Amino acid sequence: MLDKHSARRNRPLSPERGAGRIARNRMRIAWMYYVEGLTQNEIADRLGIGRVTVVRNINEAIRQREVKIWIEGEVSECFELEAELKEAFGFREAVVVPEPVLAENVAKSIGVAAGMYVSDSLTEDMTVGVGWGATLYESLSTLAPRELENVQVISLLGGIVQARKFNPAEFAWQFARIMGADCYLFQAPAVVDSPETREALIERCGLKDIFKRAERLDMALVSVGTLAPTSTAFRFNLISDEDRAALLRMGAVGDLLFNFYDRDGKVVDHPVNRRVMSLPIEQLRNVPIRIIASGGNEKVECLLGAVKLIDCNVLITNEATARELLIRKG
Repeated sequence: MLDKHSARRNRPLSPERGAGRIARNRMRIAWMYYVEGLTQNEIADRLGIGRVTVVRNINEAIRQREVKIWIEGEVSECFELEAELKEAFGFREAVVVPEPVLAENVAKSIGVAAGMYVSDSLTEDMTVGVGWGATLYESLSTLAPRELENVQVISLLGGIVQARKFNPAEFAWQFARIMGADCYLFQAPAVVDSPETREALIERCGLKDIFKRAERLDMALVSVGTLAPTSTAFRFNLISDEDRAALLRMGAVGDLLFNFYDRDGKVVDHPVNRRVMSLPIEQLRNVPIRIIASGGNEKVECLLGAVKLIDCNVLITNEATARELLIRKG
């Protein structure tokens, strides 16, 4: 017969306690690997587990954002491109990340750099407006919590019904949580059915407060989208195929906060631009620090227009895109 102490030891863990123990073990492994500098084999030997288990826990710690990787220093080629971009476009700052080995990692690389830049730039009493998308979501991995007073985060664009990790409410909330900031969400669909509905939502549903707060923005962090069928606006059927075709005929090259514009940085005169639930572009142009974080071969035209659209003064992009921007700037 088991005594009461043996019975307690053999009692199954509750789900909460079990999850807590798993997390603690994962953090111990991550600490041994990243802080103590032990190899995966050494960790496996010391803990009496398999190397595969060690690798799995390290990868999960990164996925859960329990480990943040921060790289200091400059790559000389990137540093030169940054200087050329600043001179050619008049940017206040330019950040160019090394070209990733795999093209699909462009968004991640730029997002990581964006998180580092914002972390370094934030000060007390600052209000930050954020867009959303795959690139910006990656910035969460390098946002560094800081002891700052009175920081506010405001979502600059409405959301989508079919929730994804790139949904603005989720991104803005996580951004604010990491920075210990107050968060103000744009509680509306990204695109509504008419200009009248847009006006009614602003005037009668509490969104006016968002616009008032956005008048005091110190920094805006946004990305750009293309007119490809796989772009968010079209993939989630927020914009119809007919509207997409019409936008292309009118010379639209991309969207910023779902505002569609041409190569010259002018918002095209299409009805969809009067149905978007976002901070107005003209208001965005008044924000002191206007950051665009985006890149990839398919976004060069988008970026050339977007830089003019909001008079961007901070660009975060990758090497190949930076070179192409300089060539086309001519």
